[in-house]
Amino acid sequence: MKVLTTDRIYAAFLRLTRRLSTRQMLMALAVIVGLLAGIGTFLFELLLHAIEQSLTRWFPADEVQFISLVTPAMGIILATLFVRYIVRDNISEGVTRVLYAMSRGDSHIAPHNTWTSIVGGATTIGFGGSVGPEAPIVLTGAAIGSNVGRLARLNYKHTTLLLCCGAGAAVAAIFKAPITGLIFVLEILMLDITATSIIPLLIATVTATTTALILRGFDPIIAVTLRPEDHFELWQIPLFILLGICCGLMAWYFTTMNSRVGRFFKNQPTQYRKWLIGGGVLGILLFLFPPLYGEGYDAFVGLMHGRTDQLFDNSLFYQFRHIEWVVILVVMATMFFKVIAMATTNAAGGVGGTFAPSLFVGAFTGASLALLCNALFGWQVPIASFTLVGMAGVMTGVMKAPLTSIFLIAELSNGYGLFIPLMLTASISFAVNYWLDPDSIYTKQLRQRGELLTHDKDQSVFVFLKLYELMETDFVRVREHMTLGDLIDIISTARRNIFPVIDNFGRLLGVVQLDDLRRDMFKRDKYGASIMNYMIQPPDRILQHESIQSILPKFEDKNTWMLPVVDKENRYLGFISKSRILNAYRQQLVKIQQ
Repeated sequence: MKVLTTDRIYAAFLRLTRRLSTRQMLMALAVIVGLLAGIGTFLFELLLHAIEQSLTRWFPADEVQFISLVTPAMGIILATLFVRYIVRDNISEGVTRVLYAMSRGDSHIAPHNTWTSIVGGATTIGFGGSVGPEAPIVLTGAAIGSNVGRLARLNYKHTTLLLCCGAGAAVAAIFKAPITGLIFVLEILMLDITATSIIPLLIATVTATTTALILRGFDPIIAVTLRPEDHFELWQIPLFILLGICCGLMAWYFTTMNSRVGRFFKNQPTQYRKWLIGGGVLGILLFLFPPLYGEGYDAFVGLMHGRTDQLFDNSLFYQFRHIEWVVILVVMATMFFKVIAMATTNAAGGVGGTFAPSLFVGAFTGASLALLCNALFGWQVPIASFTLVGMAGVMTGVMKAPLTSIFLIAELSNGYGLFIPLMLTASISFAVNYWLDPDSIYTKQLRQRGELLTHDKDQSVFVFLKLYELMETDFVRVREHMTLGDLIDIISTARRNIFPVIDNFGRLLGVVQLDDLRRDMFKRDKYGASIMNYMIQPPDRILQHESIQSILPKFEDKNTWMLPVVDKENRYLGFISKSRILNAYRQQLVKIQQ
């Protein structure tokens, strides 16, 4: 009975969508996606808050939390077991997985991602994992949009749009910042700006924000109130330029250390060893620096309001909380160790993102500069404004998203009084970090594998072209022991004029071209000659997992139109032709432009 009712609802849904125009349908579906993303964000925060309250919030501030030595490891273990035995799929690196789905997965994200990232992320962060909730939430929202599009039987273009609506709606809901959600999609997910895409995105982000306001009230996730003395003044411009440079360098440290820690854990032979090392490192860091616990929003909100003594709650250094230089050293140490704690959490098996940690590091970078200036020179540098601008600076460098960073801080601070320093610091940070590393933390691995969509149509077309789909396999294989006479018999029925020569293990030895046989193919006295006498080496060989971007230069360099494809053991798989690539490129370019 329940199945029949569900089928009827689904059939009615399909009939309704067919009655609407494409634009009307996308607008209606954007409302649904925004509503579901807002509810998903609320459930995530509800679960996260419940876990945190039950574990840590009942400790007196002046007592050390020894429990923090073990809870992060417990969270990582629970998250890993959940992913391995229940989800049975990779749900880490949420934004990167969304980008991969857009470029390689036809914008289809598995239905389980609509809820599994919520459980895995809340468990990791609630138990102390030093990561952010935004990436799991973005993956959840994107999964909602993708599956709504699939249920409505939309094509790739419209499914991608709904996927982006879900991702943008999730960002808008968690920060209650609809403009940030919109710009996040345009800048990070690189969706093209058209009237067809902007309107559904606006609808989805506004719907998600409204849903969040209804369910959670108007208090923002990061409560910021700027006082008159915190406002921007012209004499601060050199300091904001210096802050931009510092943020660019910190962003480079952020991405570099994240990669190094990830490689270290990847080289560990067993998951048990990852748990042991990751849990130990994370437990010690959280024991020494309690602000590293979880996403750390409370820590840097207190810092930007000048409540530096909160950083010493439940710390071994609680009695030194009023000593100025101890405060500065703790702030700077926390800033650097946050990156190690974040990378360790993710690499050891936790589920979380880098969005909140980049804000955390940025806040502590800005606060460090302000505290140092005040301590060394006696200046009255406002900690609140430098903390906010620092958040935008590091986030810009890490994510290569200056506009998202600027508008997020502007929306969180309820105004645009810091717009000039935000733009100045973000642009300098972007320039410094881009000079050091042109890729963001989300796109580095995808670009190296040739799986990244960009606003460059020429490059995006190649992302959609897959070698195994373009490879031709109807070439007749010949064995190394065959003679010219044997090959003549094959030629009479063959459709191709190139013949790969393989050994008994299927490895490619070379190729024989029909043009090279013409001189002897009508001389019967030559029929006993080995085909090895006519075999030549191909100009180059293509590995089966190479990207199309890396293949085309080989055709140009070798001045050829056909190359063999082999696996890493040199076993022959087929041929790839330049003409077929160019034809597929033309067809895909037309499809993308439409």
